[in-house]
Amino acid sequence: MKLCAVIPAAGRGTRLGADRPKILVPLVPPLTIWSILRRTLQPFVDHIHVVVSPDGRPLFEAELAAEPGRPEVSVSVQPEPRGMGDAIFRGLPVWGSAENILIIWGDQVHVSAETLAACRAVHLSGKGPHCTLPLVALDEPYVEYVFDASGRLDRVLQTREGDLCNPGGLGDVGTFLLSTAGLEKLWREYVSLVPGGAVTGELNFLPFLVFLTRRGWPVNRVSVADSTEARGINTPEDLAFFRRLYTHPNDLFNRKVS
Repeated sequence: MKLCAVIPAAGRGTRLGADRPKILVPLVPPLTIWSILRRTLQPFVDHIHVVVSPDGRPLFEAELAAEPGRPEVSVSVQPEPRGMGDAIFRGLPVWGSAENILIIWGDQVHVSAETLAACRAVHLSGKGPHCTLPLVALDEPYVEYVFDASGRLDRVLQTREGDLCNPGGLGDVGTFLLSTAGLEKLWREYVSLVPGGAVTGELNFLPFLVFLTRRGWPVNRVSVADSTEARGINTPEDLAFFRRLYTHPNDLFNRKVS
């Protein structure tokens, strides 16, 4: 398997006021966040692995059961909400057999096919262990990627951990491509050396990218033009925004990137 998508989606949907996991929340009937992500990802990956909460697993598996002929999708569980890094590596028994992984947050419905195609092409053309990050300049980034004078990733600032991000800084679109060679060993080393987030105490994934660069992993940057690709569905306001943006299911897949 050359490329496996990994979707950490253990959120319970409480911030949206939902009665189901966030990934199963309807966006444009009859499509849910999950069905949009699946359809967007399928042309670019060999397999899709979704990490859910214990309560979310039966609901998600029921959703899969209603979609016959989906052998390319598998599920694992994050027993406790310990952060995105922990969630991603819960899926290691599945994605560990792939040469590369494409991680995408379970609420990033606006990442375009153009961005995924560009990232896939750049990443699969690389040699040795490496990362590929699609990044976009944002007026008010929630997360900011800071590179040093040599172009190496130096820091990742996170508002949720008390950092101050700079207006116009580079943010992500919730999508990350990594080689898998040696990744488990480096994650275990990272967890043993680095404490949890300063505010949340969680095993965050984004600082792990900096750790990888300090272990010699190069970071390929892919520029994204449309800043809306960076917007996930984290609040009722985000959900309302995307429901206004799309009035028909085809709008999601026929749109052009500005």
